[in-house]
Amino acid sequence: MIFKGKNLKDKLSHPNSLTMYRIMAAPVLVILLLFPNRICTFLAALLFSVAAITDYLDGYWARRYGLVSNFGKIMDPLADKLLVSSAFIMLSSLGWVPAWIICIIIGRELAVTGLRSFIAENQMDLSASTLGKYKTGFQIAAIIPLTFHYPYFGIKLHLIGMFFLYGALIFTLWSGIDYFIRFRQILDD
Repeated sequence: MIFKGKNLKDKLSHPNSLTMYRIMAAPVLVILLLFPNRICTFLAALLFSVAAITDYLDGYWARRYGLVSNFGKIMDPLADKLLVSSAFIMLSSLGWVPAWIICIIIGRELAVTGLRSFIAENQMDLSASTLGKYKTGFQIAAIIPLTFHYPYFGIKLHLIGMFFLYGALIFTLWSGIDYFIRFRQILDD
């Protein structure tokens, strides 16, 4: 059962609910970016920002209140990948980011997801590494200003987003290589 709370407030703050909100945010983000004007891109950046905050909150609440579930362990990282990949694909389709960077980022996410399934079969720790958390942080820090795209108050947010995108690329590669090195024994078996 996804919702264990008795009232609406409990249901809305349950970690699995927040994961589901992130999944539902991905198609809305795509629709907003199909119309790349100042209003839609602002709303897309705002939606992505709120969804990114729920990523932190669902993990925090799950650990703090003992609400860790098998559903959450599987769906939380998938919700993150769906949201981030949708944002990056749309930004690439608009020509706002280089497609080759997005291919590397999404390719790493798919490869690590596959590795995580092997790790789960061997009942090993699936926790994200520190490098993985930096990767996620840089990806979020890149997507938000890249989604705004247009200058606001004289600030070229796209340039800030590109700075963080290249940082995300470095941490994406580094954390992916680290993941495969740490679990190479499983791959050898």
